[in-house]
Amino acid sequence: MNTTHPAGSGTASYISADLAARTTASTLHLDGAPVAYWTYEPVQVQPGTRTILVIHGFRGDHHGLLRVADHLPDMRIIMPDLPGFGSSAAFPSGAHSVEQYGRFITAFMEALSLGPDTVLLGHSFGSIVASHFAASNPGAVNPLILVNPIAAPALEGPKGIMTRLAVLYYRLAARLPSKAGQALLRNPLIVRVMSEAMAKTGDRELRAFIHGQHHAYFSSFADRDSLLESFTASVSHHVSEVATGLKLPVLLIAGEKDEIAALPDQHKLLALLPDAELKVIPGVGHLIHYETPEPAARHIRTFLKDHPA
Repeated sequence: MNTTHPAGSGTASYISADLAARTTASTLHLDGAPVAYWTYEPVQVQPGTRTILVIHGFRGDHHGLLRVADHLPDMRIIMPDLPGFGSSAAFPSGAHSVEQYGRFITAFMEALSLGPDTVLLGHSFGSIVASHFAASNPGAVNPLILVNPIAAPALEGPKGIMTRLAVLYYRLAARLPSKAGQALLRNPLIVRVMSEAMAKTGDRELRAFIHGQHHAYFSSFADRDSLLESFTASVSHHVSEVATGLKLPVLLIAGEKDEIAALPDQHKLLALLPDAELKVIPGVGHLIHYETPEPAARHIRTFLKDHPA
């Protein structure tokens, strides 16, 4: 079953009213579980208009990429909440693994009749899911765009200490009684600390917007078990694992100050990819989608112009 209704008017101050006007919120059922997704139609279909399927990051949902969609009014953008996050139910069976999310992309594309000219974009954890899907399903999408890609193992390098602290946090949440574990995972102070660590902008209003977004949506996961499975997937895989198998054009958009997906690792990943280019946005970290959506959208548009359907 597929139901569609206009999106609501509660638009954040950093999102234009124009985006709401071209937005449709929908729900479909895959394996009996509801999947929520949003379609952003182009203001005007042009020769360069493409359909972009967007895969969000860990603990996020479609809200995180809204500013990027807002800067791509000439594109048709489809953004689901991944199973277990946002308004989508967890997988009814099977672990919330990279492989399972890949199977979800296949089923989702089939349900929406999205063909091989679909552009696939993944942010952060979504870059892992998107790259593994593209490597395992050659010809299913073209091209591939990775924003803040997780280029190297999470437990290695300077970020390893941060990752190990996160592992301890999620392990503690798993061992506590259910109610206490849920409370720890949704603790607003911890969410704020994570948000402060990732934000690099000196703009106080933009920082407040980012913190508000994380407060509103960072804890909108379905349940503790699915979140812990997704976390395990996020720290157990990376894009470089499948880099040589990505035979399609790939755009990497990296943040100069990204501490989660460090810039040196992006250059190493670039060297592994058969057909790729790297664009580095200065002054930003892991929140390109919030802090610098305009240059990100500009790089995306140029890349798609250079790689037409």
